Amino acid sequence: MITPAFELTQDPDFLTVIIRVPYARASEFDVYFEGEDFKFYAKPYFLRLTLPGRIVEDGREKASYDADKGTFTIRLPKETPGQYFEGLDMLTSLLAPKKSRSAKPLVEEIAASAELSEEEEEEFDWEVEQTLYEKNAESTLPLQYRYGFGNLRSGVFQRLQDELSDVIDVKDPDQTPADERTRKRLAAEAAKFDPDHYLADFFEDETIQHVLKYKPWWVDAHKKMVALQGESHQEHDTRTFVTFSEEEREQLRKFTNKSYLLDKRSRHHAYLGLIDILLAYCYEIRVNEGDKNVESSWNIRKLSATLCWLENFTSIHNVLISFGRRVLCYPLHRHFGLVIRAVSDAVMILQLGKAAVLKCLLDIHKIFMESEPAYILNDLFITDYCIWIQKTKTKKLAALSASLQETALTKSHIGFELEELEAAAVLVQEEERMLKAAGTVSKQQLLSSESETSETEESSSTSSSETEGSDSDEPESSTSEDEKINSLQDTLQEERTAPLIDCNGLRQGTNTSMFELGDEKSKVSLQSTSVPGKLIEELEKQMHTAIRLAEQTEDLATASCVLQEQEENHVSEPDRCSKDTSGNGNFLEVPSKTNPLLLLCSTKEDED
Repeated sequence: MITPAFELTQDPDFLTVIIRVPYARASEFDVYFEGEDFKFYAKPYFLRLTLPGRIVEDGREKASYDADKGTFTIRLPKETPGQYFEGLDMLTSLLAPKKSRSAKPLVEEIAASAELSEEEEEEFDWEVEQTLYEKNAESTLPLQYRYGFGNLRSGVFQRLQDELSDVIDVKDPDQTPADERTRKRLAAEAAKFDPDHYLADFFEDETIQHVLKYKPWWVDAHKKMVALQGESHQEHDTRTFVTFSEEEREQLRKFTNKSYLLDKRSRHHAYLGLIDILLAYCYEIRVNEGDKNVESSWNIRKLSATLCWLENFTSIHNVLISFGRRVLCYPLHRHFGLVIRAVSDAVMILQLGKAAVLKCLLDIHKIFMESEPAYILNDLFITDYCIWIQKTKTKKLAALSASLQETALTKSHIGFELEELEAAAVLVQEEERMLKAAGTVSKQQLLSSESETSETEESSSTSSSETEGSDSDEPESSTSEDEKINSLQDTLQEERTAPLIDCNGLRQGTNTSMFELGDEKSKVSLQSTSVPGKLIEELEKQMHTAIRLAEQTEDLATASCVLQEQEENHVSEPDRCSKDTSGNGNFLEVPSKTNPLLLLCSTKEDED
């Protein structure tokens, strides 16, 4: 017999069952319904449902058949008008048979009833009770350790050694206890953490900021739910927030419904493992902006310690720490902001109820089915989660989301000294910025200094060219200075032989006098009688220039010293100075046997 595709909808008074049977004969079908039971048969299709509410046969029921679509539509009146039937989209749970009276199912149903009674508690402590480790406890442990959903599996990886390394990170899980898995996981994460990668994503986070702005489908659904919180029957409108595609409904129909015998500790592990898997899924959806790729399967199972290390968590805080550490160690984008945003996404999914959680689990199931080695994780975890979550109470998930929202996670909890790394990196950045700024200022000062030096050199070159008329090469400077002295001596000799009025070098019968310093380019025209003060000032300037030129070279300075000594020894005082009778000033004429030099003593008539 084939289980047909079906769908259930409701209004305040009727429950509608839509059954797709394209190869059945419309004239040959049977429908039976009473209380919570519904049965449909049309060869080769058979459908049996256990409804979440009671229906009644009172003459208002109606059935129709669409030959083009091959669907039966059956409307059944509710026993209590206005009653809301919860979980009509949980198709796998609807396929559950009625309670059996046999011995084995009786034990399973009693366990299930005990679990449901536990679910009814409003207050729930998510912290698992822990006991001290005892050395002699090892002898009482089983030879093979358990793992999987509710720790119901063991010995699976003994026959899957080839696929083991591609699916999980723990080696030999059947012989590795849970506490040792945790220690090895923490050591592997500590060895994998890369501070450079983390700091690169921390400072250059343009891509990550773009990813953080992405809005998955549950964001809009959550906004709609919050907007309708004040309205009546808002908890009944889950289907308006979360809808399943035909492909997802087909997945649900393929699951085999079963009950799970879980004790309190196993239920805690199941809920905490669910949070861990949802966090990894939220990260994957956000960083890829809803698109799937070849790395999607790897991302989900790598970020979830439940899937990758078969971890059994004891608290929500431990789940968050594990997820945060793995986000900062393994994927491409390693940013703490992605961890916080994934937690926020998981809270919204849990607040939307089990329909939203189931939709995420179905997507994970599909991703793993398309990855060759990851299908093993479907058999170990995801398929059982898809079946189990359909029987979970909505208020239980609401309490779980509240506990998740209240649990704080900071960078100091991660254990990689993230705050210290960031502070050190900021200091290094500040120092580099200051050094760069100082280098820029120094470069500007250097350029300014070079510019000033260049201008000074050009000015000095021009001045030297105008006053000396000599080359700038240093080896020729000594010869140039000797030529200047000889030229000055020739000028003195010429002025002695020329017709003079006095020793100033002023010619008779002329108004001007030319004073030469051996350089034809440097000639000064002076007024002879009209401006005596300017003549003295110009002569002083020329003499200062000559003195500076003499000081520039060591040879000239030595010659000047020798000349002064000769003057003091061989020239008498009256010969040194001849008084100017014209009233323009006094000139000192110092004769020398070898190198006569003209010196100027500019004194005014009123000075002694």
